[in-house]
Amino acid sequence: MEPKYPEIEVQLTGEDGNAFNLMGIVSKALRRNDVPQKEQDKFLEEATASDYDHLLRTCMKWVNVN
Repeated sequence: MEPKYPEIEVQLTGEDGNAFNLMGIVSKALRRNDVPQKEQDKFLEEATASDYDHLLRTCMKWVNVN
């Protein structure tokens, strides 16, 4: 499945796996790529809706994760 923003790439491998850190990395990438604030808010809402596995799937759903 193609991410919502395939042109945005983030490196999560080798990073601190803390959920807040991962959300921060993706959020920062969205901001840097001028994704509208409303969309950024949707990402955070979806990312925090469930458990850690859901967070990882959400990151991969929104951006290209390496």
